[in-house]
Amino acid sequence: MPLEIIVADDHPLFREALRHALGRAVPDASVVEADSVTGLLDAAERHPDADLLLLDLNMPGAHGFSALVQMRAHHPSLPVVIISANEDTGVIRRSIAHGAAGFVPKSSTVEQMVEALRAVLDGDVWVPASVDAEAPALEGAEADIASRLASLTPQQFRVLTMLSAGLLNKQIAYELGVSEATIKAHMTAIMQKLGATNRTQAVVLSQRLALDQAGYGGAVPQADASIA
Repeated sequence: MPLEIIVADDHPLFREALRHALGRAVPDASVVEADSVTGLLDAAERHPDADLLLLDLNMPGAHGFSALVQMRAHHPSLPVVIISANEDTGVIRRSIAHGAAGFVPKSSTVEQMVEALRAVLDGDVWVPASVDAEAPALEGAEADIASRLASLTPQQFRVLTMLSAGLLNKQIAYELGVSEATIKAHMTAIMQKLGATNRTQAVVLSQRLALDQAGYGGAVPQADASIA
């Protein structure tokens, strides 16, 4: 049975490049494409037995490592390889700390991509040769917010993603094909799980896993905190 691989990247030309690399690494693979975090969540639900996920950290709906955290929480057996234009050593090591099985810079040659994909499919962790694959433990604040985001169901994560994009409850309800009351119930659950007291704080918390270290630095607000 051919391997099933999800490619999540919002750039069509780069998805095509990844298809080319996959064609060399796994010639008979079945490829499923997604161009946003919402599309990724849908693809993962439609293909629960997928063998590999290639994930861009900067797709629409993604906030740093949030999509990676969500996928690792709800699809723990699915190896995730980060494909990113960001080649900062800290970002690479944090990706592995958040559970990625590999990190492939977009500047990599096709040969390097093929090497990485084959290594991960064989059960290894792959990072550029210049980076130590032994990632350090996450810092307290980052580990805390990652745990909170991981506790969200996929549907709650969809709602939070759309909220972060500036959509109102009625707009989110329309996009997801549910009632506004259902969205309000999701929002209550989201704020409780994140320890947020309002929608603004929930959005701020969802962005604490930014690739920039400053995006998550400092203490994570507690449930009784407020944002001006």
